[in-house]
Amino acid sequence: MQKREINKMIRGQRATDGAGVRLVRVLGHKDVYDFDPFLMLDSFDSTNPSDYTAGFPMHPHRGIETITYLISGKIEHEDSMGNKDTINPGESQWMTAGSGIMHQEMPKAADRMLGFQLWLNLPREEKMAEPAYLAITRDMIGKINKDGAEVRVLSGSFEEKTGVAPHHIPASIYDISLAKGGRIQIPTKSDETVFVFLIEGDGVINEETVLSKTAVLFGEGDYITVSASEETELRFIFFAGKPLHEPIAWGGPIVMNTQAELQHAFDELNKGTFIKHK
Repeated sequence: MQKREINKMIRGQRATDGAGVRLVRVLGHKDVYDFDPFLMLDSFDSTNPSDYTAGFPMHPHRGIETITYLISGKIEHEDSMGNKDTINPGESQWMTAGSGIMHQEMPKAADRMLGFQLWLNLPREEKMAEPAYLAITRDMIGKINKDGAEVRVLSGSFEEKTGVAPHHIPASIYDISLAKGGRIQIPTKSDETVFVFLIEGDGVINEETVLSKTAVLFGEGDYITVSASEETELRFIFFAGKPLHEPIAWGGPIVMNTQAELQHAFDELNKGTFIKHK
């Protein structure tokens, strides 16, 4: 059994997106090939509603899936397929943009907004898949306590607990809480990209101190270990997925394989032919 070593660490940076939402951007354009098939990771953490209530008004996506998860706070979702939903604390949404979707995400004022949105790439042959929306409620998230660690399984499986089964990229996503000085070992598949994001609190990975709001990408191996410091509790998100090894053409909310495909998508947006579903 080989322990995965740290390949790369990225500390999130303050950014603004949507209609003026202040967030922490962790992964972006420059990281796509290292973190393949994961494209973008934004973290929300604010106790000031003016940081986020302007929201993300109606906008397009194509060629990706977006996964939004809230630890605390509330976000109202609406899309061009007619879905209207509210993401509550401890819930998630998994949206397949596929061939094209319009949607909006409008956070509501709360004592604290804490969570993330992840963009997951779609493989070339599934870029134009039928759009879909999946609301992941608390009862769909597997939960297990092990050696003082609490693991919530949004997707994939951990020991005997399972989350949802994605239709396209079978990515595994866990929300893990550790008590002060706690430690967890997580088995990994050797052919998958594996990283963690410390969403709340500092941690220790392979004897190295890692600050909150940092993403840690691992090298090859069969397992990882993550520990909380003796001073603070730790909450982190585990991500794993098999890389696509495909070219990436990324423009704003659309991710395709070639610049020609990207331009075609924007041409369709301009012509009003972007949405394929009714």
